[in-house]
Amino acid sequence: MDEETGNFYSALADHYHLIFEDWDASIARQVRILNPLISSKIPGHSLKILDCACGIGTQSLGFASSGHRVVGSDLSPAAIARARREAQSRNLQIEFRVADMTSLDGIESGFDVVAALDNALPHLTSEQLACALPSIASRLKPRGLFLASIRDYDALILTKPASEGPTFYGKPGNRRIIHQIWDWTDEKSYKLHLFITQEKGSAWTSHHFVALYECLLRDELSAALFAAGFDQLEWLMPGESAYYQPIVLARKS
Repeated sequence: MDEETGNFYSALADHYHLIFEDWDASIARQVRILNPLISSKIPGHSLKILDCACGIGTQSLGFASSGHRVVGSDLSPAAIARARREAQSRNLQIEFRVADMTSLDGIESGFDVVAALDNALPHLTSEQLACALPSIASRLKPRGLFLASIRDYDALILTKPASEGPTFYGKPGNRRIIHQIWDWTDEKSYKLHLFITQEKGSAWTSHHFVALYECLLRDELSAALFAAGFDQLEWLMPGESAYYQPIVLARKS
């Protein structure tokens, strides 16, 4: 990943939970969906899971609360610091480390599952993705499971939306507005401007965060996974999984 992506998540770390109407409820809801998907491929109630784009811990916290042994890694030191605080406040034992998913330096092998959720992979160029997927495979046990989610870029690339939202949360005196502006820089790349505007009493404060994304199509990710030594690929759309993004499941060959 590039420095701008790391800066985006470092700046966002203290505000990330505001994207959700109720972050704790989202943590619980997501793990209720993800756990059965994982157990359908790898049975067990205490799997060793690497969340290799963990951010402030949305999935790591859910997996650990379900009894899994979790390591969370992320490019952003600020996000990792926030994730540690969140785990400590919930009395969850999670090991968090700063690591770029293109190399995963310092991360051991032997995981049952590696996850890269919340549209993390489209931050990568095709060259970076070709580095990241073999690194992920090398951390998995033989026949281990890789689990990722991305936006539905197969649909989005046809319409090239200029914005998303706004979404309103809260009640008068403690409201917030979440919206995005997408500046398309070429046919497959865009600069995302995320705005979080908060009301505290009679005052409003706006925060602006910028990140770069490349539209990663499902066929492109599938081909990259096969090239990295994965097989048994399965795509699940939100209507099938109830997750908010398309999910791919793949097994290490």
